[in-house]
Amino acid sequence: MVVVLADQLTKLLIRAYIDIDQAYTLWGIPLTHIENSGMAGGLFQGNARLFGVVAVLFVIGVLYFRKTGDMKGVLIDSCFGFFVGGAIGNGIDRLLYGQVTDFIIRGGGVLNIADHAIEVGVLLLIISGIVSWFKNRAQLLES
Repeated sequence: MVVVLADQLTKLLIRAYIDIDQAYTLWGIPLTHIENSGMAGGLFQGNARLFGVVAVLFVIGVLYFRKTGDMKGVLIDSCFGFFVGGAIGNGIDRLLYGQVTDFIIRGGGVLNIADHAIEVGVLLLIISGIVSWFKNRAQLLES
């Protein structure tokens, strides 16, 4: 919920105070207001609502997996929390506005808080996999 609130609040502020394609710097962070009707990197422009439906299906899938899956624990719960928060944040934009507001310039692309939350989720998933591998290896060595 925190991710969704932070994402939607920052997008609201960007839409209200920064014109499209206007460059701005806040606390040393370069920002620009972009509206993306596609997906990552501007691919498949004009399909935002379709990707909004995909986001809803993704969230349903994650919730189902969390209920029935074997993966448990704080790290994996946090991972899926970031995934779901990011998907909902961008899904709201896609379904309500037909486009996603991006504004944080990084690495040649323009992202938003939801995008960064999904990246954090991926990082936590990788860390969880590594921790799980080490735990399983230690159990095998003890046997």
